[in-house]
Amino acid sequence: MKHYTNHSLKELHTFGMDVRAAHLVEYASVDELCALLEKLRGEWKELPYLHIGGGSNLLFASDSYAGVILHSAIVGKEIVLEDEETVHLRVGAGVVWDDLVAYCVSQGWGGMENLSLIPGEVGASAVQNIGAYGVEAKDLIVSVATIEVATGNVRTFTCDECAYGYRQSIFKGELKGKYIVTHVTYRLQKHPVYHLDYGNIRAELERMGGEVSLESVRRAVISIRESKLPDPKVTGNAGSFFMNPVVPRGVMEHIRQDYPHMPFYEVDAEHVKIPAGWMIEQCGWKGRAMGRVAVHDKQALVLVNLGGATGDEVMALSDAVRSDVKEKFGIDIHPEVNFIQ
Repeated sequence: MKHYTNHSLKELHTFGMDVRAAHLVEYASVDELCALLEKLRGEWKELPYLHIGGGSNLLFASDSYAGVILHSAIVGKEIVLEDEETVHLRVGAGVVWDDLVAYCVSQGWGGMENLSLIPGEVGASAVQNIGAYGVEAKDLIVSVATIEVATGNVRTFTCDECAYGYRQSIFKGELKGKYIVTHVTYRLQKHPVYHLDYGNIRAELERMGGEVSLESVRRAVISIRESKLPDPKVTGNAGSFFMNPVVPRGVMEHIRQDYPHMPFYEVDAEHVKIPAGWMIEQCGWKGRAMGRVAVHDKQALVLVNLGGATGDEVMALSDAVRSDVKEKFGIDIHPEVNFIQ
């Protein structure tokens, strides 16, 4: 276990702000986590705590955190079940997500390739229900192993028990802060079924020569993401800042009377998903700066730190964008990023 005091989190969250934590503790096993939780229930019981992964979905409101930051260094991958069709792979929560995707593609196991280059770690995939290009983590998750914060007890949740929805799970809802993910088990396909009709994947595959394979789909997704999303090592950002709103079909039809070319995606017979980035762009925010923060000029879903920005400045930009979208379209868009006060 590694313990740091008054430690900068600049390298541990993708907005790249120099936030300092009173304590940062990194644990490498379930036993170390249980020992750490005992300390949180004992001598540190008066301190707030926050568990982070790759820091790709966080925005700190101030330049300090007067509590304990926890980070998992539980790594490793283990096949726990295999047959002619599938592989069940148990993975430590501290494994970098895209490293896992690359590994599965190299093994010829399908399912994760559309989720290439999403920042963060394995534990967050199960909490956030990460998704891209028509695939979500819930489509792959078999079970989630956790430790209960209050007791140190082990509990494994089935996928159904995780209550997954669009960028939602039980760990973000009624059980928020009550369990810490230690391992996630995924079901992968030995005979991949490709999802190519979301976004520009087919067009990118054609541009690359037309081959359809796990590796080519991964390369296509990476190419698309890199063309739209800034590298957080260069420009601080948290990827997609807003969730795409799911609205009743009648709302979409009403808006399309004025915007007949508005894109949308089917959810079910009564609901559709409208790209928040499209609405933000229609409001004139794409590429527009507000002080030291801006809406990215290639993807309006992304808010960027132009250098030296504070969390408050990012939140002010978020509020301004949301207000304009609400005024123009009558739709509330909600941040996907977690605000840490």
